[in-house]
Amino acid sequence: MADELAAKYRLNQNIRVREVRLVGENITVGVYSIAEALRIADELELDLVEVSPNADPPVCRVVDFQKFLYDQKKKQKEIKAKTTKVVLKEVRFGPNTDEHDYQFKLKHAQKFLAEGAKVKAYVFFKGRSILYKEQGEEVLHRFVKDLEDMAKLDQEPRLEGKRMIILLSPVSKKK
Repeated sequence: MADELAAKYRLNQNIRVREVRLVGENITVGVYSIAEALRIADELELDLVEVSPNADPPVCRVVDFQKFLYDQKKKQKEIKAKTTKVVLKEVRFGPNTDEHDYQFKLKHAQKFLAEGAKVKAYVFFKGRSILYKEQGEEVLHRFVKDLEDMAKLDQEPRLEGKRMIILLSPVSKKK
C-alpha cells in the first residue's frame, strides 16, 4: 500500500515543469521556478512533493516524504473506518408459521434492526404450499406492521420462485 501511495506522487528531480506553486511549513507561499523550489527544499533538508499535478501551476509541498506518506495512509485508514458496511440478515417463515415461532423471529429481527442491519424476511413455500400465497403475504404484512416503528419497507412482498420476499431497513432515530 505504501508503494502504491509513493507511486502517486512525483518528488524532487522527477517533477518536470518550469514553475510550481510552493506550500508547506516555514515557507513563503507563492509561485517559484522549479530550480528555486528545489533549492528551498534542499536548504530545509526536506523533499519537494508534487501534491496537485493538474493545477496550473502544479502545487508542490516541501515536506519530509516518509512523514507525508505516513499521514496520507492514516487519512485513508480513517476514511475507510468511517464507511459503513451494510449487513443483511435473513428471517425465514413458512406459510403456516405458528405464533410462538413468529414472535421468536420477530424478536430476532428487532435485534438485527437495532444493530443497524437490514432484514430480508421471506416466506418459503415447500411443495404444494405454494397454493397458500395469500397466507404467506399475510405473514409478511403482519411482520412489517409489527416492525413499523423500527423499520421501513424497502421492497413490497414479491414472489421469486418458491420465496415471497420483503426487505426492511432500520429507521434512524435522530432527534
